[in-house]
Amino acid sequence: MKTITGNQQLVKQINKNLVLNKIIYEAPISRADISQKLGLNKGTVSSLVSELIEEHLILESGPGQSSGGRRPVILHFNERAGFSIGIDLGVNYILGVLTDLKGNITVEINKRFTTRSYHEVVSILKEVITDLINAAPNSHYGIVGIGIGVPGLVNKDGAILIAPNLRWKDINLKKEIENHFHIPVIIENEANAGAYGEKLYGAGQDYKNILYVSAGIGIGVGIIINKELYYGTNGFSGEAGHMIVQVNGKDCPCGSSGCWELYASEQALLDEARKLNLPSITEETLSIELLVELANKGNEDIVDLFNSIGMYLGIGINNIINTFNPEQIIIGNQLAIAKDLLEKPIDKFISSHTMKYHKQSLEISFSKLTTHSSAIGVSALSIEQFLNSELSSSVNL
Repeated sequence: MKTITGNQQLVKQINKNLVLNKIIYEAPISRADISQKLGLNKGTVSSLVSELIEEHLILESGPGQSSGGRRPVILHFNERAGFSIGIDLGVNYILGVLTDLKGNITVEINKRFTTRSYHEVVSILKEVITDLINAAPNSHYGIVGIGIGVPGLVNKDGAILIAPNLRWKDINLKKEIENHFHIPVIIENEANAGAYGEKLYGAGQDYKNILYVSAGIGIGVGIIINKELYYGTNGFSGEAGHMIVQVNGKDCPCGSSGCWELYASEQALLDEARKLNLPSITEETLSIELLVELANKGNEDIVDLFNSIGMYLGIGINNIINTFNPEQIIIGNQLAIAKDLLEKPIDKFISSHTMKYHKQSLEISFSKLTTHSSAIGVSALSIEQFLNSELSSSVNL
């Protein structure tokens, strides 16, 4: 048997990954086009393509157009070779999606809850995952992974150190879900997952340096630098929801006071709406969707409330713009539903307070994936882990 050194195996794995990614992002494409674009010889490409076909990761279709000579066989990524589950575990909801390997949603489930009990929430989470597994079409690899985005600090091992709004601390959710389903699990901060989803499939596709502001019950920021997620030293970057915007302000579950998310989040919006004592607002009916509807019907109190939330969003966004000098800010999660009501007050504050040098090449956008950014993003991270693992194990010569 021919022995291949570790370096040769690594080179083969890298080349195989390059070939697969070229097919994923540029299909339909031929072997000759891959060879030319990657600078690999045709024999290497042909061999790697044959392996990927055997592994059911790519498919051949009929011949394409010829530029002279024999018409080339066209290659496609087999996005239905397996499926991934992405979960956005919110403070009062669980959004679960089943996606193919290209991030297309096949099934989605959204469940609301009011409990903060870890065991009760995890019971609901397991039900959602079970329903998604049962709904998955037949495929070669089946469910390749489960990704869960959570609103809190997640370390590099996937442990949830603290999720203030859920009142969770030191939780090993990864181990519990893996032991229950026997499927690889990724636990990720939901803002990081949302940033990744928008970078791959949403508003951030054309940008390299992005700050994704996840504005839900709390606020988190996912940071993309040179197309890669930035985690910080221990994986805790992006907790901008807990920067102070009001000295001696409201007390926060994180233990501090005056935090940004107490003034610019969905929770802040709902809390202020309760104080208006409007007859159309009850605990049963109160939601961001209702408030948007009332504002669009001309309720000035609600319009003023959105203006206030937008101003406070602008305060925090101004701070992170001046800190990071990004190409793009994306505002996502639940408050993205209110885009038409928040854009003007945000833009007004940014125009008045952000340094002009930062604004020259800055794009401020709302999420293209709206409430689905985190679920789709963490599903994509799970798919990426599966493909890397599959390619690594296949280069075993």
